[in-house]
Amino acid sequence: MSLKIALFASGSGSNAENIVHYFSQNPNFSFPLIVSNKSDAFVHSRAKKLAIPSFTFSREDFTDGEKIRILLTEYNIDYIVLAGFLLKIPQTLILAFPDKIINIHPALLPKHCGKGMYGMRVHESVAEAGEAESGITIHYVNNNYDEGSIIFQATCPIMPTDTPDMIAEKVHALEYEHFPKVIEDIWGKGV
Repeated sequence: MSLKIALFASGSGSNAENIVHYFSQNPNFSFPLIVSNKSDAFVHSRAKKLAIPSFTFSREDFTDGEKIRILLTEYNIDYIVLAGFLLKIPQTLILAFPDKIINIHPALLPKHCGKGMYGMRVHESVAEAGEAESGITIHYVNNNYDEGSIIFQATCPIMPTDTPDMIAEKVHALEYEHFPKVIEDIWGKGV
């Protein structure tokens, strides 16, 4: 029996696609659906190419969470992975999936985080702060932005001449390398 993981994404979905490809030869993991909060997000095109159904829910749906919970139950979802998902996860889902929702943040928590800190905003903040390193943090999701227990961190050096775009490139490389492996490590033990 494979673990069923729902992928949540708000943008291009490159991390979601990378995760699906990583597990394509592993029968212990399946990705029955992708959920987004944006109907025009490129992740829907990736989902179509991957032959995975994708669904869009409104901001109101994500405030309440019940419609999403019902869909996840219909698909017998075991876990949720936020792969570039920008909205706060509602209490309904946190209660339905306790310690079963993880997120990746494109910086080393607890720095450069909180509401509104995503994508290039994070990398700009890292550059402005003159950090010597940045990286990724994979963590459990709780009721507060970027405050759940940390599962894994990986770092990359930042040069004083690095632009936010250059930092983003380094961080993306870490995301693609580590995110699928961490999913496999934390949830693959029981299968």
